[in-house]
Amino acid sequence: MTGRLVARWRYGALLLAIGLLAAACGGGGDEGGSAGGGSQLSGTINIDGSSTVAPLSEAAAELFQEQNPQVRVTVGTSGTGGGFEKFCAGETDISDASRAIEADEKQACESKGIKYEEVQVANDGLSVVVNNQNTWANCLTTAQLKKIWDKGSKVNNWNQVDPSFPNEPLKLFGAGTDSGTFDYFTAAINGDEGRSRSDYSATEDDNVTVTGVSGTKGGLGYFGLSYLLENEGKIKGIQVDGGSGCVAPSTETVQNGSYTPLSRPLFIYPSDAALERPEVKAFLDFYVNNYQKIAEEALFVPLTEAQAAEAKQKIAQLATG
Repeated sequence: MTGRLVARWRYGALLLAIGLLAAACGGGGDEGGSAGGGSQLSGTINIDGSSTVAPLSEAAAELFQEQNPQVRVTVGTSGTGGGFEKFCAGETDISDASRAIEADEKQACESKGIKYEEVQVANDGLSVVVNNQNTWANCLTTAQLKKIWDKGSKVNNWNQVDPSFPNEPLKLFGAGTDSGTFDYFTAAINGDEGRSRSDYSATEDDNVTVTGVSGTKGGLGYFGLSYLLENEGKIKGIQVDGGSGCVAPSTETVQNGSYTPLSRPLFIYPSDAALERPEVKAFLDFYVNNYQKIAEEALFVPLTEAQAAEAKQKIAQLATG
């Protein structure tokens, strides 16, 4: 599975914007978060984990490397669970995660003596998507989604979801079991993390879901909001009724909390050992100090000011011991 790289020219434009902001009283730009100024930082920073969080880390890496060309930042996408396996085995410096670390993963890290912090870097919503030819399902309730996706479900036609829907075969696409997106969606919709029917096209690469839904008239899938925004025109997102009416997935509805229950925080987990290296510390400072521009460029919902302040504090605390 490969992560997505946003076009380089967009990064160049963002880099210029950050530089201008830094020059104009330091508000919102690189607040000491990168080396710059002739610094000779070097080394390799290894990141792996969530395919949903990968675009954020890729954006941060691309911008950071523009100012620190001797530092190589690699971003893998083996899923949140797969990323934690590598992180807790000491194979990576930072783990991308679209859910919080779980008890067995904490134990795995503790057994290897790996200390870390959970740092929120953005907000996200899970979008439910259908084929562009789907003219009937503009909004689904969480009860209807559970009827479709619950363990043991045999729903395979749209008219089984709602009698007013047409006699159209329903083909499902979604996240693989190593994905934090899978964990979050199943918990939010089916009431128990990991509880899901298994007879669907599962993948750790959300681009595969885009291809599947866009090529199947009766297709239905789910993934992070950024994939919907990036693929507008190929597929369409539908509204979700969590009990208070139909709400469309958007940056605004995720930020204000009205898109429930499919809104979520996104995290990175840096290790204390990695932060002892100056290039890792500089990269993480850059990441959290430029959170708003990075999130907007990668099509996520930026942190609130309070969330950003907490993220910066956690990085500082982990770095000092």
